[in-house]
Amino acid sequence: MRCVFVVVLLLLAGCGTVPRDTRNACAVFEQQDGLFNNWRREAYSAQREYGVPVPILMATIYTESGFRHNARPPRTKLFGFIPWTRASTAYGYSQALDGTWARYQSETGRWAARRSDFGDAIRFIAWYHRESAQRNGIALNDAYRLYIAYYHGHGGYSRGNWSDTAKNGAKRAAGMAQVYSKQLRGCGS
Repeated sequence: MRCVFVVVLLLLAGCGTVPRDTRNACAVFEQQDGLFNNWRREAYSAQREYGVPVPILMATIYTESGFRHNARPPRTKLFGFIPWTRASTAYGYSQALDGTWARYQSETGRWAARRSDFGDAIRFIAWYHRESAQRNGIALNDAYRLYIAYYHGHGGYSRGNWSDTAKNGAKRAAGMAQVYSKQLRGCGS
């Protein structure tokens, strides 16, 4: 019984850990691929389903949450020191908002999907990027513009009124997508 308890604890401990080297896609997959958790398989499954390259999907997660399963925006402060509300409902690997996540669940039938689950989150990002391509004519391999649409939403993207925060995030995501692409070619994914 004690052995079973220890094994369960070790399995659960690995579920929410941030990869040690988030700037290396091969290392991320190597660290996170295990018996019950296979990030590489989930990422390539999302790529096959929606046509968005794995490096772009991974770069979006890198930029949005830094691969933290429970990432949230910081709380605002009341009177400058009392923790108060959050700026948005963004949560998890994908930093998806409550309403957008609910729409994803409804449109895909993935009612049990969780934003704190890597496989669910990367599939959501692929779905959202595919929607951006269909609605706004963005190429599925254009990491910069896909990120802008992800950050501002489909309507915000089409209005072209992009914030500096979004542009900087898009540059970061596009740069990481290039790095990840080169790495993944080398590690035999």
